[in-house]
Amino acid sequence: MRASLEKNYQYQRSRSRIKPKKIIYHLLVGGFAILLLYPVLWLLMSSFKVSEQIFITADSLIPSPFVLGNYAQGWEGFGEYSFGVFIKNTVVFVIFVLIGHLISCSLIAFGFARLKFAGRGFWFAIMIMTLMLPYEVVMIPQYIIFAKLGWLNSLAPLVVPAFFGHPFFIFLLVQFIRTIPRDLDEAARIDGCNTFGIYYRIILPLITPALATTAIFTFYWTWDNLLGPVLYLNSPDKYTVSMALNMFLSNETVSNWGAMFAMSIVSLVPVFIIFFIFQRYVVEGISTSGIKG
Repeated sequence: MRASLEKNYQYQRSRSRIKPKKIIYHLLVGGFAILLLYPVLWLLMSSFKVSEQIFITADSLIPSPFVLGNYAQGWEGFGEYSFGVFIKNTVVFVIFVLIGHLISCSLIAFGFARLKFAGRGFWFAIMIMTLMLPYEVVMIPQYIIFAKLGWLNSLAPLVVPAFFGHPFFIFLLVQFIRTIPRDLDEAARIDGCNTFGIYYRIILPLITPALATTAIFTFYWTWDNLLGPVLYLNSPDKYTVSMALNMFLSNETVSNWGAMFAMSIVSLVPVFIIFFIFQRYVVEGISTSGIKG
């Protein structure tokens, strides 16, 4: 009994002993974290500075004087449109693109991963090749098509393509679905499930981590998308957050940096919330581990 107590004491003592390697590791990680977060911290503190002093006192994080007017001024927006209108437009934009990606990418990925059809490998290779195609190459042809369809100054050119899939997310979901045993499909067919039933009842519940990853990245890429809205939207009542932030800058008059920084912080709040709530799904989705055990 005494020997076991002494052994337990030595074990606890060894665990409580501070290891130099562990201290160095945490110091390095903490230093890199501060380095990476410094631009966000600088943006936050600059949003409380007077606009004319932001770059004069750029080397100091402490606002002097400390002002809250940038947030009120930025939220007023432009003309009769407050910044809340731009946030609402962006939320609608993100929701439609999110729905389109989740539906189309999961269906296409299921077809490539589970269905047998002529030229499946060829079409999958073509789809992968489009990942290397810069958006600037298809930007002008798409604009001409949407202009002839009469879709300019609407969300249609930005939303409709999302319902035809995205090659990156299709590839991600295909890799995830391939890790799911086909025995589940055969068991479902024996129970009377058709092809769509297998997709809806078997595959979709099992690829939740990959779908969550698709949703998170879609949210990030759509929320800060500037090029697409600039191309197709020309009415202030339809502007997104990224376009509204760009309006604070002016080549003819003095740019309102304080209001722009304040609204940049406001626009970052949903991004941070989504990341901290769903960050574990990103790792699970990218690891493409279907069923374990």
